[in-house]
Amino acid sequence: MAAKRRLLASVAAVLAGAAMAASPALATASPTTTATATTTATATATATAQTLVQDPAMCGFDNAPTPRTIKEGATGPTVSEAQCLLQLWGFSVGPRGVDGVFGPLTTQAAKSFQSSRNLTADGVIGPDTWFCLRDGCTS
Repeated sequence: MAAKRRLLASVAAVLAGAAMAASPALATASPTTTATATTTATATATATAQTLVQDPAMCGFDNAPTPRTIKEGATGPTVSEAQCLLQLWGFSVGPRGVDGVFGPLTTQAAKSFQSSRNLTADGVIGPDTWFCLRDGCTS
């Protein structure tokens, strides 16, 4: 549960930062206007992050307790789920983002994620990696 809260906070921070960066008018706004905009952006980002983190459909979950093992060359919704979760944890799957194709950039993201969680960094997303992607294990 704590991992989910950390993930939610991280996603909200990224979304709020993007919302603030997208508004050049804030650079010359008064401190009160900027504070109000920041509060609004943070609230909106938090709500969006809650939807992303709490709604399994947002990452293509197939409701399987543990999805099938996937590796480079795989395609489909299970790959999309893995890519979405990798991105939520801060690991880029490439410029096309979530596309359902397990290519070399998804392999690299999976290896980096696995290394960060002290898993075997082979780029194959099996039961242990799925557990960490979904539940946020730290070691």
